[in-house]
Amino acid sequence: MSGSRGDEYNQLAALIAATRETSGELFGKAMVAWLRRHVSFDHCVIFGYRGASRPPLLFETFSPAESHVFVALYQEGPYLLDPFHHAAVERKEGFWRMRELAPDRFYASEYYRSYYSQTKLAEEVGFFVPLPGKDALVVSLMRLHASGPFGTADARLLRDMAPAVIGFTRLRWPALPADEPAKTKQDEAIAPANEFERAHIWKSLSLTPREKHVVDLVLQGHSTESIARAMRIVPGTVKVHRRNIYRKLKIKSQAGLFARFVEIMDARIR
Repeated sequence: MSGSRGDEYNQLAALIAATRETSGELFGKAMVAWLRRHVSFDHCVIFGYRGASRPPLLFETFSPAESHVFVALYQEGPYLLDPFHHAAVERKEGFWRMRELAPDRFYASEYYRSYYSQTKLAEEVGFFVPLPGKDALVVSLMRLHASGPFGTADARLLRDMAPAVIGFTRLRWPALPADEPAKTKQDEAIAPANEFERAHIWKSLSLTPREKHVVDLVLQGHSTESIARAMRIVPGTVKVHRRNIYRKLKIKSQAGLFARFVEIMDARIR
């Protein structure tokens, strides 16, 4: 976050050159070096998103132990509940903070308690890069609890830098890598009818389409009121759906619902 103007121009030159390299590692390192000149952060990860398909990893700065949580576990299924994944599939563009995208009960959700809290992040922010078709990339920057969240000035600067970050990223990846298949056998089994419908993971259970939609929103971290707004129904109807869901699945809590989600994802991976 210091140095001469000449140093910054050299970093920009290296970043531009890296957009032409076949290695995403070189580009990622050049992008991290340039961004860290302006804002401090602990980690950077770049994922590609294509609907409900398993997101390919394009770049990471994690140690092997950290990568197990941030990448391996994430790709096994939690990505389906990630606000960044949903925003990417909905083709948001620009700089966004997790707090701007997360549902109103995200930080009290079972997904957050069971998975996201393992990351020990104080904050995650991202540059969202829509690609041709329905594909997208997200360049995520992360700060751990020890570092604290991004400050207001940092977030403002990163938002100002977003057009450049998006432009460089599109130059490096004008499309998702060709060696990442659009659909694997697993992805075909869980592919949704469209980017907003992820009830496919519950198709083996005796739930109605509306109940599946409620399940999806509950797991993402939406409150009863938020679900009612999203589905354009009254909160009382949401509560009826939840009671019916719990009865049919023979569970008593959101923890039980998340456990069932994990069971289904594990079965699809095996």
